[in-house]
This record gives sequence, structure tokens and C-alpha cells, in this order.
Amino acid sequence: MNLIQRVTDILLKPKDTWRVIEQEPADVASIYSRYVVFLAAIPAIAGFIGFSLVGMNAMGMSIRLPVGMGLANMVVSYVLSLVMVFVLALIVDALAPSFGGSKNQVSALKVVAYSFTAAFVGGVFSLLPSLSILGVLASLYSIYLLYTGLPVLMKCPPDKSLGYTAVVVVCGIVAAVIVGAVSALFMPKPGMHMGGMPTGEISINTPNGTVKLDASKMKEAQSRMEDLGKRLQAAQAAGDKEASAQAMRELMEVMAASGLAGAASAGFPDKP
Repeated sequence: MNLIQRVTDILLKPKDTWRVIEQEPADVASIYSRYVVFLAAIPAIAGFIGFSLVGMNAMGMSIRLPVGMGLANMVVSYVLSLVMVFVLALIVDALAPSFGGSKNQVSALKVVAYSFTAAFVGGVFSLLPSLSILGVLASLYSIYLLYTGLPVLMKCPPDKSLGYTAVVVVCGIVAAVIVGAVSALFMPKPGMHMGGMPTGEISINTPNGTVKLDASKMKEAQSRMEDLGKRLQAAQAAGDKEASAQAMRELMEVMAASGLAGAASAGFPDKP
């Protein structure tokens, strides 16, 4: 199997490709080693590059995650992707009889692994955080791939494939929340490297120069800053300058409350 050709085929002509996949001999090890391990690396690596090396840009500022935190997030997100494919395959297999299908663990893993192709490939948009929302949109195509693959791989009647898909998606969301909560136990806290000790600084490149922030001082503001970062990305993607400015102002307030007022003001000259 040619990896690039398979990715192209499943994305552009899924109905024909599912028939080919159905006939291919495979097992869990081969599906993972020949396909999943490579595709799952795309969003993990792209996310690290985008959020720790490129950074989020807004109003002349570039904000990056500490490299140690970015590496930890990359490893955890990669492992979670591998786990989620397997967990969702178990769900697909277990639900098959309820929708007139046939249980088959290998077929279930096939349909999930190849359906995830769009979501994995869409992860490349994380190279530029402002475009990461496009990765979410690409993930929606994975739902369509799942919808077209279930009747072929799990032998469910076509008229039941929509309901089958909907239930799998809902179960997948619940599973993702549970796995995500467990994974949080293995993630470093702000200002902590992968071993759990205080680490370096967050670099913010402003029009007035580079400001170094002690990540440990931002621990209490973690949740708020994550929310504001998501709002900022969404506003940038939508081209909403007013919302971007408001999110940035609130971000500055949180930073100031964490004892970082001087660093915050460094990004905004007194005169334009």
C-alpha cells in the first residue's frame, strides 16, 4: 500500500476506496504500523511547531507556548490519537449488531483508522495557529468518511448508516472527554517542564523588543489564558478585529493580575 496514494484515494474517492480496503488482508499491527502512526503524527508535530515555534500573532505580538510544554503536549496528543482510534474502533464493533451490521474488530479498526484521515491531514493547519480552525472543519469530513465506510466494512444496511454514524460520533465525543481528562494528569502545569520542575520563560516578541516572562507566575491564570487564547484564534480566523482587540485586552489584564503588568505594557507603545 502506497501511503500517499491511499490518503489521496480515501479523501477524493471514498466509496471506491472502501471496497478496496475491505478486501485487503490486515490486522491491528499492520493498520497501525503502515498507516495510523504516520497520519497521527501530522497534527501532533504541526501543533508543536505552530504554538511553540511560530506562535499566535495578534496586534503586533507573537505569543508562544514554552518549548517544554509544547513538546509534552505533542507527545501526549500523539499518544491520545493512537488510543482514540482504538477506543472508537471498539465502539464501532460493539454497536454493529444494533444497526444490522456484523461484528468484526479488524473491519472496525479499518473504518475508524481510514475515516480519521481527513482529521489527521487537517491537522497540518496547526502550523499556523490562526488557521487551526480549518483543521476542525476538515475533521467534519471524517464524519462523512465514516458514514460511507460503515455499510461496506461493518455490513450495516445503508438506510441505517446515518443513525450508526451519529451514535458513533456521540460516543466518540464522550470517550474523548474521558480520555482527555485522564491525559491531563500527565500534562505539565504552566511553568513546569516534562519532569515537573520549574522551567524557562515564555518569549513575547513585541514591537518594542522581546519580553521574557516567568512561566511559573502564570500558573494561577492558566485556565483564563487558555480560554482567551481560543477566543483570540477564533476572532483572528473570522477577521473580527474588535473581538481580537477585546480578547487581547483581557489577556493583558490577566497577565497584569499575575504580576506581569510591565511585560504586558511593553507590547503597546504610548504613541502609534
